[in-house]
Amino acid sequence: MRRLPEAEFEVMNEIWKYEPPVTTHALMQTIGTAKGWKAPSLITLLNRLIERGFLSSQKQGKERLYSPLVSRDEYLRYETQGFLERVHGNSLTSFLQAVSGGAKLSQQEIEELRAWMNKETD
Repeated sequence: MRRLPEAEFEVMNEIWKYEPPVTTHALMQTIGTAKGWKAPSLITLLNRLIERGFLSSQKQGKERLYSPLVSRDEYLRYETQGFLERVHGNSLTSFLQAVSGGAKLSQQEIEELRAWMNKETD
């Protein structure tokens, strides 16, 4: 799997909201309109996503139907792990320190982290 450019991620993020398959027309009504994209621009992004292995496509009459081959959760795990490795040297502690901005964790946050760590080590 490879990291998606921003525009392609936006298209996938929209596709993941639908029950597959989704039509080009439906995508134009949502993301195309919101971004001010013309149909050829959206179709180019969809074709790139097919080439990268993120989507499958089939023609039905005059419409093209798209189905995700990669789940949102699967991609987010990949992207997050890459970020953790690249930016924080794969250190969860470094990441948590950056996210907290040096602020003290609440007792509830500490308990949630403990519960998560206990679950991960079982």
